[in-house]
Amino acid sequence: MDQELRYRGRPITPADVASIRALIAADPGLTRRALSLKLCETWSWTQPNGTPCDAVCRGLLLWLHRAGHIVLPPPRRIIRKPWRPRTSAPPVLIDTSLLVTSVHELGPVVFYQVRRTADEGLFNGLLAQYHYLGYQQPVGEHLKYLCVAAGRPIACLAWGSAPRHLAPRDRFIGWSAETRRRNLRFLAYNTRFLVLPWIRVRYLASHLLSRMATRLPTDWQRIYGHPIYYLETFVDPVRFRGTCYRAANWIGLGRTTGRGHNAPTHRPTQPVKEVLGYPLTPHFRERLTDGGTPRAHRAD
Repeated sequence: MDQELRYRGRPITPADVASIRALIAADPGLTRRALSLKLCETWSWTQPNGTPCDAVCRGLLLWLHRAGHIVLPPPRRIIRKPWRPRTSAPPVLIDTSLLVTSVHELGPVVFYQVRRTADEGLFNGLLAQYHYLGYQQPVGEHLKYLCVAAGRPIACLAWGSAPRHLAPRDRFIGWSAETRRRNLRFLAYNTRFLVLPWIRVRYLASHLLSRMATRLPTDWQRIYGHPIYYLETFVDPVRFRGTCYRAANWIGLGRTTGRGHNAPTHRPTQPVKEVLGYPLTPHFRERLTDGGTPRAHRAD
């Protein structure tokens, strides 16, 4: 193997490939997952919270196998259908009676992080039933918040890993393509925001966003072992004006091209969305550009 290989921004050297071949030869009976975990241990390849980068590592092994650089052990199970993220959730039954009040009279609002808890199904079901985009199971780092007040759920907020290429945001931060690849994990993306349709509380949405900006960085650091310095989201201008975000001091940065994720052409294939951002610290640019002057970069 003489050519330079790169997987998700990580260079793969001939020595790396040789070490993988040695692991396979040392124990031919390893399953693919066991091999992935063994390689993570050998390379000290872990997430900031100490969890092995198992999913990424398995993707690397399969990529090398398909390119003919290694020969993986045969799979123990054959999945006939291609994997797709879950896009629905069972319906839930809750109190849907109209609630009309003010933020002050609503009483305390409690935020529950419900990922991997007994209430995750309730959260998923509410999004599936009442959000116009429905529910889609996130991948990668993500947190789910159920907001409760007056003894009942009032809102749901979902946060996940930020999109890799977003020209208005990249220009606003001023980072290079290489710095973006290295520091993208310090951003969180508001994938869903739902105030339940029978909750009529003026200024509630901006109030929840302001509270989230205080709560989210602490939870992200605790769960994933690294900080976040910046939040972002998309707003469909055909449906919404993004008023609640702007009232919570989010910044409008421009619009997407509509080309979608990793689009192979330059033709719009998705609705054009407005991009809004929220720096969590005045020094977000220094943190996201490694503390130095951003290098010149091209717009993606």
